[in-house]
Amino acid sequence: MYFSFTREPSFIFMILLGSEFGALLIFRSILCLNSYFPSFQLASPTLQTDSPTNLTHIAFGIVGAERLMHYRKHYINSWWRPNATRGFLFLDTSPNASLLPWSPSLPPYKVSPPGIKTSIRLFRAIAEVFREMNSKDLRWLVMGDDDSIFFVDNIVTVLQQYDHTKPYYIGGLTEWFLADYWYTFHMGYGGAGIILSYPVAKAIAAVIENCTRVYGYMGIYDHMTMACTSDMGITLTVNKGMHQMDLHGDVSGFFSSHPNVPLLSFHRMHAASPYFPGKNHTESLYHLMTAAVVDQSRILQMTVCHNRPLNWSISVSWGYSAYIYESIFPRSHLQKPIETFNHWTRPPNQGPNYIFDTRPLSNNPCEAPHVFFLDRVESGHDQTLTTYLRSKPRDLKPCASSGNHTADFIMEIHVISPSISRKEIDRCECCDVVGVDGGKVEIKYRECRMGEIIA
Repeated sequence: MYFSFTREPSFIFMILLGSEFGALLIFRSILCLNSYFPSFQLASPTLQTDSPTNLTHIAFGIVGAERLMHYRKHYINSWWRPNATRGFLFLDTSPNASLLPWSPSLPPYKVSPPGIKTSIRLFRAIAEVFREMNSKDLRWLVMGDDDSIFFVDNIVTVLQQYDHTKPYYIGGLTEWFLADYWYTFHMGYGGAGIILSYPVAKAIAAVIENCTRVYGYMGIYDHMTMACTSDMGITLTVNKGMHQMDLHGDVSGFFSSHPNVPLLSFHRMHAASPYFPGKNHTESLYHLMTAAVVDQSRILQMTVCHNRPLNWSISVSWGYSAYIYESIFPRSHLQKPIETFNHWTRPPNQGPNYIFDTRPLSNNPCEAPHVFFLDRVESGHDQTLTTYLRSKPRDLKPCASSGNHTADFIMEIHVISPSISRKEIDRCECCDVVGVDGGKVEIKYRECRMGEIIA
């Protein structure tokens, strides 16, 4: 009889309960558990609670490898704000001469003790950053990898909705179903980021050594974090705006149908194709960030409106893409991503492949969209204009069943949105097609009316 802890077929841990080794391991685990459970406290009576959470209340712990820093530093540069964000980058070895002098646009670095397994080093970083940043102002700890991209304004907005004096362990599942199956559906994946409230971070720091002894065999720090917090009675709070991005290929279909929640993070963009046509990975990241700098609350938020005379449906992923369909589709259909991407294994296995619904790629002119990508962002006094340009010809006939109203002549889509950020995304925004003139479509955002149906 055995328990099996797996992530993929080649990565299997077995505890043989009938063997002397298994009995010894379980006995040791029980001793460790008994020793660390009485030692932690989740109460935090000294925390300051008289003001809304802001960026000064959050500490970031980023864990990376020195040999990868030469190109992954661009990922960190894209979101880190010197003199505003605070935290540390933990490296496995001291940076070599090519990384020195250390850039002030990066977090200050610390070198982890030598001779420690990578998984243990990552897990122990939780305690290290907590001890370094512990103060009366600390409310939340955000852990991530050196290729994690964070949207800090949205993180602040989301965390304002939670009581930081209560125990919270917040994270995202991987998009790939089998990884959740092999590991667990109760774990926040570390590349997407893990957010711990002060009481949880303090408790983990207090029991880090014993928790490492009990769960060190698991081999990955996000699994160890889940196990340690679960033994404290804390369950993962899943956030759908945190993305592990266990996807390959063209992820534009995924980004163009983002859930109706603020985008908090994504991970390992180098594993997929560049997000924008004609740009490399770094250029794509900074291009997306030009929109995020103007309005993080709307970045990738999907808004759908219809042009009834032309029988068009238009879906906008703000700051990224816009699609024109030559048919009327309800939002419930368009919110399912088009499967332009592949999951983590190759070739694709038999499903289920993802933890969300998808739509297949189609050459049906009534189903296949005309695709446009962000070109520029212009911010005014009370409104923001984003412009999306056609990526390539669709090369299909018009949709006959909806009246042969082709959109082939449209080269640009202009989207006007309020300059005021959305603080509560309890419902998506609506939009109106205010003009189709020559090769341009103009769309204007507004709040949805009571009882309005987007179909």
